[in-house]
Amino acid sequence: MTNTQSHAKRELDILVANATDPNNRPIIEEFIPEILALCEKFGNSGQSGGSAPYTAKALSMAIEKLCLQKTICPIMGTPDEFYDVSEYSDGVKMYQNNRLSSIFKDGENGKPYYIEAIIKRTQSGSCWGGRFWLSKEDYLTGNRDLMVSNHCEIKSFPFEPKTFYIDVIEEEVAKDDWEMYLKDPKQLEEVYEYYNKYTPKVNTTKLSTTTDNTPQTNGCAEQSKEKIK
Repeated sequence: MTNTQSHAKRELDILVANATDPNNRPIIEEFIPEILALCEKFGNSGQSGGSAPYTAKALSMAIEKLCLQKTICPIMGTPDEFYDVSEYSDGVKMYQNNRLSSIFKDGENGKPYYIEAIIKRTQSGSCWGGRFWLSKEDYLTGNRDLMVSNHCEIKSFPFEPKTFYIDVIEEEVAKDDWEMYLKDPKQLEEVYEYYNKYTPKVNTTKLSTTTDNTPQTNGCAEQSKEKIK
């Protein structure tokens, strides 16, 4: 038994021994054999005092992502990563990535795009997915073809997903009817350095919950109950 496993076993034994409530057991208790096995492997891997913290961090991050079914390396964009979801796209040939479900492409040879490339952040701090207006003047035309998509085309593979938070002005144009337009168009410059602009080809709303105003919570203030319906 390595010192690492010995330390882990002692700490885990103390944890279990002090969990006296049978209805409130430690979450990790059922994984103790696997944890000890990993610690033993780590102890035998020849880590130095300098490398051990980095290796332990890499292991913990990989385990967290894998348990949550997240990717741990870039999206490659190879044909085997996509599967046909045309039945949800009004009959148009459409494919979805099987490693990252927020990547689609229209047609077998279509350009893949990421539907979470842009998140709108209002003046109150709330965050939303979906399209937005480039300016208030565009909104006043009533032409929704002028709206900017939060989807962006992926320039190349391997691809690391990146989400940009864009500041918008939110206005209630009618009761319970909100429109959002861009506060500073320069914010889009960074977006389009990383991505290409997306031109909508098919309706993906059946595949994604991201409509014109879909609440998002990552990195943003909590949404008010009145605006989440």
